Amino acid sequence: MKQPKYLFWIVQITGWFALDASIFLNSGVLSNEYLWYSYIVSSIVGILFTGAFRWYLKRYVAVDWYGESDVLHLLLAICVCVMMFFGLFYLIEYVYELFWERTAKEIEYLKQFTGIGFTLFSTAIYIVGWTLIYYSVKIYMQRHQYKAEQFELRTTLKEAQLNTLKGQVNPHFMFNSLNNIRGLMLEDVDKSREMIDKLSEMLQFALSNNTVDAITLTKELEMVENYIALSKIQMEDRLSFKMDIAPETLNVQIPPMIIQLLVENSAKHGIANLKDGGTIRLTTQTVNKELLITVSNTGKLQISKDSTQLGLKNIKQRLRLMYGKKASFSLKELDGEVVAQIKIIQS
Repeated sequence: MKQPKYLFWIVQITGWFALDASIFLNSGVLSNEYLWYSYIVSSIVGILFTGAFRWYLKRYVAVDWYGESDVLHLLLAICVCVMMFFGLFYLIEYVYELFWERTAKEIEYLKQFTGIGFTLFSTAIYIVGWTLIYYSVKIYMQRHQYKAEQFELRTTLKEAQLNTLKGQVNPHFMFNSLNNIRGLMLEDVDKSREMIDKLSEMLQFALSNNTVDAITLTKELEMVENYIALSKIQMEDRLSFKMDIAPETLNVQIPPMIIQLLVENSAKHGIANLKDGGTIRLTTQTVNKELLITVSNTGKLQISKDSTQLGLKNIKQRLRLMYGKKASFSLKELDGEVVAQIKIIQS
């Protein structure tokens, strides 16, 4: 948090004039001349003197007080400041007496406040109090600045991690798709050509959304439908795809290609391994302000030992970075199906 340019001097002027007003302007014994003289002169001296004191502290005393020299510098500065302020008090009194005469009541009244012990003690209280307030504000603002810097650092790191994760999606998808095309190339050239056309459309979509953190569910479904069309060229009737999309979820913002990754995972690790094929179901709904995205496929949950699980890790990390504890991902086998579900609490 950046300190406003003139904040110190605004607080200085306001603080000293307010303090001196409470000291000098509440007596019915002292003359108006003395009250206003003392009030104005003392306030100006306090502002200038502690302004110079602040310059010394900024130059020679660290806010963190890491070493003994900092503490010694501070104590020495306070002592010097107290003694100088103490001397200035008597100088102010002497100057007043050169131009104005005191009444007997004033002299009697001021005796209780102008003694050496009382003046030295009260001066020390003012300077120590000012120092404590100064460092309290300084440490408070430094702490807020540190928090702001940490927040900015975390945000920058988060963006970098998200960009890295988004950068993983296209190569991961591209690798799987090219493998499928390669497997089909020797069997059916026409279908391979059709797959390349579909792949081109999908890559164009993926690249155009690679710089954004969220897209609408409607746009994401376009990607999913293209992927299913691409997969059906290879698996034909072995792949059945069904969608049940709640209308209120169509404009919800989600991370790009996150559903496509789930569908791709279902097709590659589920349906493709079944001799008779199976069904992939995609459903979306909102329950108590919670968006539920469910992708299920026929088969059993089997993760090979050599699998990197890159797609699933990508989904988990992106959800964590974007939503924190407001999002979760689960993958389980239920009633002969593998069920992947994303939950996002909507604000």
